Amino acid sequence: MTAFSERVYDCVRRIPRGRIINYGSVAALVGEPRAARGVGYSLSHLPSGSDVPWWRVVNRRGAISTSRFTGLAQRQRAILESEGVEFNADGEASWERFGWDPHG
Repeated sequence: MTAFSERVYDCVRRIPRGRIINYGSVAALVGEPRAARGVGYSLSHLPSGSDVPWWRVVNRRGAISTSRFTGLAQRQRAILESEGVEFNADGEASWERFGWDPHG
């Protein structure tokens, strides 16, 4: 595991239940503001049984970006909805209601 991935995992572990953050914001929080894709890569390579709540990281529109072909998108949405996150007809969650601000 890389130092970058470890910082990503530590950051994502801090996201409260029922809140979301986007890949770019995680990248900025770990000191690599242009590494949004690296965040996605790190989360897609989590070890089995990990305690990192990867499902709380979405794209900048508040929508799920995991592959529709693997069933992960449905799983991610179901977990978020079980935590109280709601999606509109376009599949986007409200940043005002559900976004996580680690500084506020």
